[in-house]
Amino acid sequence: MPAYAYTGLTDKGKSIKGVSSAENVAALKAALRREGVYLTGVTETTKAAAAQAASGGREIDLGKLFDRINPKMVAGMTRLLGTLLHAGVTLPEALQALTDQTESQRFKGILSDIAEKVNEGSSLGDSMSKYPKVFPGLYINMIRAGEASGALETVLFRLAEFMEKQLEIQGKVASAMFYPVILTVLGAGIVTMLMVAVVPKITAMFADMNAQLPWNTRLLMFLSDAIAGYWYLFIMAIVGTVWTFRKWRASPAGQWLGDVIILRLPVLSDLVRKVAIARFARTLATLLAAGVQLLQALDIVRTLLGNVVLEKVVTKARDNIREGQGIAPALKQSGQFPPLVTHMIAVGERSGQLEQMLGDLADAYDRETSTTIQRFTTLLEPLMIVVMGVAVGFVIFSIMQPIMQMTEMAGQT
Repeated sequence: MPAYAYTGLTDKGKSIKGVSSAENVAALKAALRREGVYLTGVTETTKAAAAQAASGGREIDLGKLFDRINPKMVAGMTRLLGTLLHAGVTLPEALQALTDQTESQRFKGILSDIAEKVNEGSSLGDSMSKYPKVFPGLYINMIRAGEASGALETVLFRLAEFMEKQLEIQGKVASAMFYPVILTVLGAGIVTMLMVAVVPKITAMFADMNAQLPWNTRLLMFLSDAIAGYWYLFIMAIVGTVWTFRKWRASPAGQWLGDVIILRLPVLSDLVRKVAIARFARTLATLLAAGVQLLQALDIVRTLLGNVVLEKVVTKARDNIREGQGIAPALKQSGQFPPLVTHMIAVGERSGQLEQMLGDLADAYDRETSTTIQRFTTLLEPLMIVVMGVAVGFVIFSIMQPIMQMTEMAGQT
């Protein structure tokens, strides 16, 4: 009986590998399926290799460590699936085509399993729901709504557009923060190098002179000695502070208080609110266009805002609808949504064009977000330069001040 080296995926999407003997590949695939493993790759091997695997021999596949499924891959797959369905290709054939052209082995295995389940009679939404880390709740609900309404390809296009918009905003934020982060790292590195390598050598001669040094020079010497002698304590303190802060932010009280503070900070609050409003409007418009009921859509949307204060506002809006009222009054009463937003939503509710109004609102706030990000970056870059300049200037001035004082005293004598 031949031996096969195989790779596969469990029901939870975990990648595994092994060596097993079977009559043929079909028998191996059937045996693995009974164990809850979905075959993604197989090669015939020797029985010696099978014995080595059975005895505990392991081969580390470094490629698996870097094989990650990112939202960009899912968005591309979604648009391509919609294109194939629009061209008249059946769903099982389209899924198989996507499986064949996907380069990621992990994603290939997931798509292969989804295609197999669809061939067996499962719906696309149910098949994808087995992989919540790849296809989130918003994605699954839209797919199910598209299947129920018979407009799956339209939903796929809307979903792809939505994901691409979100990726575009994330990319703008990341690229806007790149330069300030680099400045911060460089500034911290320069100051640390001065404090550890340069300052001790220069200030050593001050200690030998037993002269009365200015307060800023004494402070500099103290900080330099502390950083050079107890650097590990500083690292431990930073790590402990970050860990404690993250634990606090994960608690309900920390989430609420932190989000309240964020919404009151200058500049940053404007950016956070506009990003949340754009996400709220676009997500709700996309869900309504896909045929998702309004109450269910609001339940999904409120979990995507990233701010518990705004989530509470949307929850109240949902409760208002259950009582026969509209969305706009709850949003207006909260004071967290600008008057333009509540006015456009109210007009959309009265005219029966809520989906269109939300789409227009999302486009407008996407543009506002880009402008705010640019303004925030414009303010942050010179601020970081000033902070770095002040830190370096303090070090240089604290070194030069006693030297100049000694020079003056020597001139007087």
